[in-house]
Amino acid sequence: MKTQDRRKFIQNGVRLSLLLSLGTVSAAALRRVTGDDYVWQIDPFECTQCGRCATDCVKKPSAVKCVHAYALCGYCDLCGGYLKPGAIARDTGAENQLCPTAAIERRFIEEPYFEYHIIEDLCIGCGKCVKGCTSFGNGSLHLQIIHDICDNCNECAIARVCPSNAIKRVKASEAYMVKGDFTNKPKA
Repeated sequence: MKTQDRRKFIQNGVRLSLLLSLGTVSAAALRRVTGDDYVWQIDPFECTQCGRCATDCVKKPSAVKCVHAYALCGYCDLCGGYLKPGAIARDTGAENQLCPTAAIERRFIEEPYFEYHIIEDLCIGCGKCVKGCTSFGNGSLHLQIIHDICDNCNECAIARVCPSNAIKRVKASEAYMVKGDFTNKPKA
């Protein structure tokens, strides 16, 4: 039996450790290139705008924001997602706006059309505008998790408490389902 001195034993151990580390790094890089990461996604067809996205997200303010599907929007003067039901006037006064943080910006296009933009930094994901748009309009506003903000926790705090189970893990390449994109609508 061949004996090995201490120096050779340590050198071989270091080489083996380096090879294992290199293999692990290579496997991780290959998985990143060939695999598909998973992210959290709100299904806008299932969401009930319960308000828990604003309160239960680990991010403050929430990583959930209102998204506008412009293709569905009617550009109405009387926008149910912008104005409170029974608003005194159809203007930008705070007392008439449905959003508690003034995250929706209203721009005049031409009589009687207005365009609505979401100011992401002001949106807290409460869903009040989405509920108004769905109740009184065509549903062009919906909530979505913004992946650049989201920590992508292994167990989403919002998904745990979502009463309609609208938050699910999906492949990153299939994320950002939009109400106007009926090709991504889940099959019944």
